[in-house]
Amino acid sequence: MRSLHLLPGLQRLAALICVAVCALTATAQDPFPQLHQDLNNSRIRIAAADFKASGSDPTTPAQKHTFDTVLFSDLQNAGIFDLVSKSMQPSASPGYPAEINLAQWSAPPASASMVAFGNFVVQGGRVIVNGFLDDAKNSQFPQVFAKQYNEVAGEDSARQIAHRFADEIIFRLGGGINGIAESKIYYIKLGGPNDKEIWEMDYDGANQHPITHLGTISMSPRVSPDNSRLAFSALDMSAGFTVKMYSLLLGRMVTFSGGSNSGAPAWTSDGNQIAFSSSRSGHPEIWVADTEGRIAHQVTNFGSDTSPTWNPKTNAQIAFISGRSKLPQLYIMESDGSGVQRMTDGGYASSPSWSPNGQFLAFAWDRKYGPGAPGGQDIYVMEVASKRWIQLTHDEGRCDFPTWSPDGRHIAYASSAGGRAANSKIMTMLVDGTQKHALTSAGADMPNWSWK
Repeated sequence: MRSLHLLPGLQRLAALICVAVCALTATAQDPFPQLHQDLNNSRIRIAAADFKASGSDPTTPAQKHTFDTVLFSDLQNAGIFDLVSKSMQPSASPGYPAEINLAQWSAPPASASMVAFGNFVVQGGRVIVNGFLDDAKNSQFPQVFAKQYNEVAGEDSARQIAHRFADEIIFRLGGGINGIAESKIYYIKLGGPNDKEIWEMDYDGANQHPITHLGTISMSPRVSPDNSRLAFSALDMSAGFTVKMYSLLLGRMVTFSGGSNSGAPAWTSDGNQIAFSSSRSGHPEIWVADTEGRIAHQVTNFGSDTSPTWNPKTNAQIAFISGRSKLPQLYIMESDGSGVQRMTDGGYASSPSWSPNGQFLAFAWDRKYGPGAPGGQDIYVMEVASKRWIQLTHDEGRCDFPTWSPDGRHIAYASSAGGRAANSKIMTMLVDGTQKHALTSAGADMPNWSWK
């Protein structure tokens, strides 16, 4: 296995990841022609103007402020834009295409290539938003698209409309790949030594709230591809940790027959099968079952196999962690258990997560594991075909449980200062390791990003 230790090599692989993880098909064609295969230096320069308020409803200013703030944040988080600072924008707030002077927006200091703008009104208990995206360099036919949104008034509606408008912009300018502003992240909230429940939040850390109220230790939440169910493991006093199923539609537990001493569930991208680790045969092995756990078969037969994750592009491969070579290492295999390949060459590996396009694996790795060894556990990304890897986190304490965003441009993970579980918080970053920021305060662990 080759590692990339030289800076030029790291840069090449980081650029490869930034382009390839977002590709809809595994081709050599750049999926983002606007970026010229260089996300860092050739991002689209876009301005998000504060929307123009109208009407006399006293709640308009607060809701519009929420909308403006969320829209700006969504575009800033996208990873494909060079966002114009508010201080560099023209002072006027255009509400309609006839009111915008594109020459002012395309000239310094804004120097915008694209401008998002519109109007915002609350009336009759409804919030109505008209959003526009214009090409500031195209004076003859500037409009890229226009959208109207009409929802029950409220802060949450203002947030959701901003998310939808941002996702539309990202879809139009980001190579036809859906944005993630409406996606969710599920995670474990640490309430006490014997109280770990599953919580949900928006992709940006907003709207954090509990899903389960089981009064026990829950782990490894995995949401189904259609966002209707959560598979996870929970401590049962009589059966140990067992795989459980929670219906997000019904708001209650539903049947899954995972058996005792089972955990680490993982969905296929079609939602028809679940892989999990089970000791029903005497040792931890990878099993695959239907979505109720009734039709199950054993896939591995070596012992100490856990943490399966499917290749979501094909559902034909499973990556997993195994202690068959003593310290836990990262492996991949065909879904029937054949063709096993070891991917890591030492250290202590854990928590693999397969990229949406099937080309990369994110995982946690302590490469210098052992008494007195330097370094610590960090997040890495490996190209499956070549086994080349790059390290994305450095000097953050113990980093674990990476999970890919649906667009493949971001990774969320848990970071514990000092390695203490109580210090664990959910972080997010772009897939090249930049734009790191916390989504939660301390006491949050094991994130899982929704499929859409």
